Amino acid sequence: MQLVYEESGEIRAATVISSSGSGDSESWLVASLSGKQLKLKAKEVWLRFEQPSAQIAIDAAAVVAQEIDLQLLWDCAPAEEFIFTDLAIEYFGNAVTVAQKIALAIALQGAPIYFRRKGRGRFLRAPLEQLQAGLAAIERKKTELAQQACWADELVAGIFPSGLRNQINNLLFTPDKNSLAYKAVLAACATVGETPAQLFMRCGALESPLHYHQGLFLQQHFPHGVTHASGLSIAPHALQEALANLPEAPVQAFSIDDASTTEIDDAFSVSAISGGGFRIGIHIAAPALAIHRDDAFDQIARTRMSTVYFPGDKITMLPPDFIQQFSLDAGFSRPAVSLYVEVDAEGELTAASPRSVIELVSIAANLRLEDLEKLVSAEMLEEHAGKERTLAAPFQMELGVLWRTAKIFHAQRQAQRVANGLRAEPLGPAEPGALARDFLFEITGAVGAEQIEIIPRQRGSVLDTVVAEWMIYCNSTWGRLLAEQGLPGLFRTQKGWGPLRTRMQTTPAPHEGLGLEYYAWCTSPLRRYTDLVNQWQLLAIIRHGVMAKMVAPFPPRDADLMGIAADFEACYQVYGEYQDRLEKYWCLRWLLQNNLPTAITVRHLKEGMARAEFIPLHLPIPELASHGRLTRAMIEVTAVDLLQLTASTRVKEIEALVDVATVSTVTDGIPKINDETANP
Repeated sequence: MQLVYEESGEIRAATVISSSGSGDSESWLVASLSGKQLKLKAKEVWLRFEQPSAQIAIDAAAVVAQEIDLQLLWDCAPAEEFIFTDLAIEYFGNAVTVAQKIALAIALQGAPIYFRRKGRGRFLRAPLEQLQAGLAAIERKKTELAQQACWADELVAGIFPSGLRNQINNLLFTPDKNSLAYKAVLAACATVGETPAQLFMRCGALESPLHYHQGLFLQQHFPHGVTHASGLSIAPHALQEALANLPEAPVQAFSIDDASTTEIDDAFSVSAISGGGFRIGIHIAAPALAIHRDDAFDQIARTRMSTVYFPGDKITMLPPDFIQQFSLDAGFSRPAVSLYVEVDAEGELTAASPRSVIELVSIAANLRLEDLEKLVSAEMLEEHAGKERTLAAPFQMELGVLWRTAKIFHAQRQAQRVANGLRAEPLGPAEPGALARDFLFEITGAVGAEQIEIIPRQRGSVLDTVVAEWMIYCNSTWGRLLAEQGLPGLFRTQKGWGPLRTRMQTTPAPHEGLGLEYYAWCTSPLRRYTDLVNQWQLLAIIRHGVMAKMVAPFPPRDADLMGIAADFEACYQVYGEYQDRLEKYWCLRWLLQNNLPTAITVRHLKEGMARAEFIPLHLPIPELASHGRLTRAMIEVTAVDLLQLTASTRVKEIEALVDVATVSTVTDGIPKINDETANP
């Protein structure tokens, strides 16, 4: 005997091996068509028959089921619940065969739009409204699949469908994976063996690889665009109110920055005092005077968290018009939070405590590293210290005073680094064999035909040291002030080892890498939100002293401040990765500009990863994996993929190992343009 039953939604047939029981309690041991033995109960069986065999019946039924007109079947079905064998007689006639009965069961089971299943072999035809809606959905699905196939065919042929033009960014960067458009893109990619970005480039929907890398970042982090809201500017009366009653500092200050800097946060002043010493002022732009917690400027600064730096451009944290009002530009008196210290003729700090004031500072000059660095040397500053002379560089006397104390600061920090178990960092430029860590990207020419010049710059010049050491001192002093007053801030700490060695937190802790007990970013409030927050806290201390806790924007244990610390870390890391990504893009463009194949020299770092000597390009060179750190090799770049940011290379020669001590190590800071040893 043969039995028909349902398993996992499909109609199946089996041959009886043995039976037991009778009536509703009868059961059978059967052999399925796959050869598997199983037990069936009477309530599970739809149909019993003797001939033909189960295999022949199922095969014949499958053919007949394809020919059944479901609409006619629905028309023939009674309005009330029915059993499939009754409908088989109605549809096929009284001479209905076993195969036809099974075929009808297969058709009913596979047509949920037409019929609802009500039990073993029993069905109820769907209401007319439901049937019409279901049929419409099927037709719509057919149309959509046809459209999807049409789009995929066009993409394969190199034609970007006009209907998808307004979805380009979404399909590339934030796709709805269930959409027809994205499925069409995936189908086309599978056919031609390309990524979506490669496919879009070939179809002309993506202007260039650069637009892809920029779009990927902007879509995720600046979905509403990089420009600030129109009309977002500080009202004249609000600016006057913020600056009201600020005293005018009796100094002429100057800043030291590279030529691309437009957000000038810091400046110096040096004034002679009786007894042969000097009063040194560190003047930090004071946007916190005009920005208040949760106002429009705070909201946009908190959203962006930092200025985004990358070759050829940047995205500022604050609106350009606002920056212009507070940047320490030459020829203006600008509001500043100033830290004054006194030093003797040798550059040692005197017993007088550092003094913090809020004031207007006259900016005499904005010195540029590119112009000044070639004029200033340690020998020149030390040889003429304290002597009457013809100045070889602007503010030479002032720079000499700053340099003497900067050397003392550096020595003190290195002593603490050694006490922390770290290696002392040498003063001055790196050894001749060291890899450069700073690079100036000059990108000129029309879009798509840019000319790239990459200029390496070794850190450690006199001006680097002056700026870095005095900014570190300022951040450390104000970090200590926040800690001593018991006021929370955003402290940069570094302790121990591991992925969380360096982090931002709201309570003070040592920064072992810098050799400091306290360190809080305070010197870049125009371009880092952490510095702006800390400046609010400092203003409260300067104005209210011991009562600062009562009026500070962030009182002790403020949960919002902890969230800011976490958000800043995450955001700053993403910005650093974007800078690295675009630096790699322009390095590869530079290689293409010099024609391939081209030979370059690289240094092995670790595990087969190497870095080019004169551009900030990291490349995997597996042949160097077994060689020591900083082994030099000459390689030939044979091909470049600007979308994947990869290069094909061939090793031409492996040279001698370079002394590890000649390489400068990267310390805490994200991104490189903005790290603590370059511009704290």
